[in-house]
Amino acid sequence: MTSVAYLNDIKHKEDELAIQYLPAVKAMAFRLKERLPSSIDFMDLSAIGTEELIKLARRYDETLNDSFWGYAKKRVYGAMLDYLRSLDILSRASRKLVKAIDYAVEEYMLHHNEEPTDEELSEILGESVEKVHDARIASTIYTVMPLHDQLQVGDEGSSLAKIEKEELIEVIKKVLSGYKEREQVIIQLYYFEELTLKEISKILNITESRISQIHKSVIRKIRESVGA
Repeated sequence: MTSVAYLNDIKHKEDELAIQYLPAVKAMAFRLKERLPSSIDFMDLSAIGTEELIKLARRYDETLNDSFWGYAKKRVYGAMLDYLRSLDILSRASRKLVKAIDYAVEEYMLHHNEEPTDEELSEILGESVEKVHDARIASTIYTVMPLHDQLQVGDEGSSLAKIEKEELIEVIKKVLSGYKEREQVIIQLYYFEELTLKEISKILNITESRISQIHKSVIRKIRESVGA
C-alpha cells in the first residue's frame, strides 16, 4: 500500500508541475497563432502543447535539469511545429506554385508597390483562385518554421542535405551582410524576437507586404547561395 501511495504522490507532483506551466503553453500557442493564417486553430496548437507538457512533466528529472520550463520550452514549441508539419500542407506541385507566386508577387510589387490579390495572381499564373489561395496559406504557415524547413520548400532538399549546419549558418550570415541594416533588423525581429509582421511594421514604419517581400528575398538568396 505504501508503494502505491508513493507512486500516486509522484504522479500528483508531476501533474502539479504540468498545471503550473499551462499558462505559459497557452501564451506560446497564442503567440505562434498570431503569426499564422486564420485556418490554423489556436485550440489545436494549445492542445498539442499541453499534451507534450504533460509527457515532459512525467519524465522530468530535476537532478539533471534545474529548470523544468527551461527543459520543456523548446520541446513544447517543437511539438507545435511538428503538428504544423504533419498537416502536409505542401504537395510537390504546390511547392512549385508557392515559388512561382513568390516571384510573381515580387515582380508585381516592383510596378504597383502593393501585393497582388489572389484573383490577380490567378490570372498571371494561369492557376485557379482556389489553388493560389491554398498555396499562399501554406506559404504563410512555412514562414514560422525554422530556416532549414523553409529552404527545403521546393526541390532543394538534396542540395541542402549535403551542407553541414555550420556551413549553412555561414551562408546565411554572408547573405544577410549584403542587405541594408534595416532589412537585417527585420530578419532579426522575425526569427529571433519572433515578432509578427504587424509588430515589425509598427516598429520600423514599413508595410507588412514589404517585410514579407524582404523575408522571401532572403530565403531565395540563401537557396541560390547553396546551389539549389
